[in-house]
Amino acid sequence: MIIAIDGPSGAGKSTLGKMLAKNLGLLYLDTGAMYRAVALAAVRRGIDLADTPLTASVAENVTIELRGEPDSLQIILDGKAVSSEIRTQEIAEAASVVSTNSEVRRIMVEHQRQLGKSSKTGCVLEGRDIGSVVFPDADVKFFITATPEARARRRYEEDILKGRTTTYEQTLAEINQRDERDVSRADSPLTIAPDSIVIDSSDLDLTEVFEHMLASVLKAKGEAA
Repeated sequence: MIIAIDGPSGAGKSTLGKMLAKNLGLLYLDTGAMYRAVALAAVRRGIDLADTPLTASVAENVTIELRGEPDSLQIILDGKAVSSEIRTQEIAEAASVVSTNSEVRRIMVEHQRQLGKSSKTGCVLEGRDIGSVVFPDADVKFFITATPEARARRRYEEDILKGRTTTYEQTLAEINQRDERDVSRADSPLTIAPDSIVIDSSDLDLTEVFEHMLASVLKAKGEAA
């Protein structure tokens, strides 16, 4: 079973994807982390992210692996764990730029498809174009959204708990900037696949959203049986 979860930044896709994968015993693929790993590799090499061919060359030549259980997923870049390094604000911004590179996206989409198809049990993938581009024939597709203000509030609260210095206003500005990049890029823009189950989580807690998603997956499994 392939489960696709799409949506804008800060909507809760990662947390919900991990919860689903753990509950259903499926592989969890954080595609956003894969783009962050490419961005980290490019930044470490001092590459101008606006240099499209050079950035694509980095994506083509690095090795990215995802290991472990959903709750403790490790991102391995060229044999070394980089799970902490890819979560900085600098790399988040760099990944947002890298993800607009059409050639990088082509390389990463193929890699994501290979990982998904190689899983014996199936997988949960979350990102921006999973249901529309990476796995358009996914068994179940979700689009998780929320207002920019709700997403910024959640992200701000998470950052404060992690000891990061920021403000709600700064976080909201970053969310809006990321949204603009995601929906306006020429290649694989953020979009709602026609057969997606759309859930607005603005006024819901993640447990409520998860229960809705799990019920939808179990229904789909029953219909397919």
